[in-house]
Amino acid sequence: MIDTELYSMRLREKAIIPSERKILIARLAGSEQEKDLTTSVNCRGYGRIRHFRLKQHTDWSQDPLPILPAAKALNYTPDIVLRTQVFQNAACNWRCWYCFVDFDRLSADLRVSDYFTTDELIGMYLEDQNRPDVIDLSGGQPDIVPEWLVWTMESIKKNGLEGKIYLWSDDNLSTRYFWQYLTSEQRKFVASFPKYARVACFKGYDETSFSFNTLAQPKLFNQQFEVYRDLLKEGLDMYAYATFTAPPHAGLLDSMEEFVDRLQEIHPNLPLRTVPLKVEAFTPTKRRVKAKQEESIVFQHEVHTAWIEQLNKRFSEYERNLPICDVPMVL
Repeated sequence: MIDTELYSMRLREKAIIPSERKILIARLAGSEQEKDLTTSVNCRGYGRIRHFRLKQHTDWSQDPLPILPAAKALNYTPDIVLRTQVFQNAACNWRCWYCFVDFDRLSADLRVSDYFTTDELIGMYLEDQNRPDVIDLSGGQPDIVPEWLVWTMESIKKNGLEGKIYLWSDDNLSTRYFWQYLTSEQRKFVASFPKYARVACFKGYDETSFSFNTLAQPKLFNQQFEVYRDLLKEGLDMYAYATFTAPPHAGLLDSMEEFVDRLQEIHPNLPLRTVPLKVEAFTPTKRRVKAKQEESIVFQHEVHTAWIEQLNKRFSEYERNLPICDVPMVL
């Protein structure tokens, strides 16, 4: 299993050059991930335009992120196809087998990544005459280098774009680097930055599913809730994903009940701001999927049913139908 603390430190050493304000960004051109993209990579091969659509599923919950929050912030109609400019940092401390990113793009491998300042990244973004109004800082695990978010906000402000674009970032809740490497002033700057929100992903619904998905120690499942709670306390506009892949097992209803209990311990409305992610096959994942993973892809539908049952028990139809961005969640 991954020693998350040690591996995070080693990755960070290569993923950032603080003295030069540079972040290691994955080169998407030539990756296996590129084969799954619907549009060509941009920003000299280090970015991509991602299209988010509100899809209706017969067997799964709709994923409204980041479409509805961004549409509300930018005064778009909520049924649009949301175009976003995505950059991926080249380091992640966990190895989720279903990740759509090539593992070498997660390993701070200098052969498939390069260092950029945020001024350079925003400069490449501005070169596109048809640029989106949304920037997505993805990965990888962006919070291995939380300075990336602060420096990006400063570059956005420097270019006169503050309040004009929507900034979205991902987090796997694996470290406390947000507090370790950012000052209180920087954290306040992040929390007060206009049109910014963060989505954090719970990698499973119990210790077994968490470790199965991430290859991390099972006990770190509990840390996810602590990190999420503390980010919410900082005043960030927070959303959540949850992945439900796990080896088939008994006691599912009890496990899901406890998972939703723990979400509500953070905030009573957090389940309504949490979106279950349906795991599907991407080009980079095909060679990773073994028999247990195939079983878990099927079993996730039972887990999803248990999730829906919990929501139906705990929330009214009106509450369940609220747009995710209109669900109040302030500590």
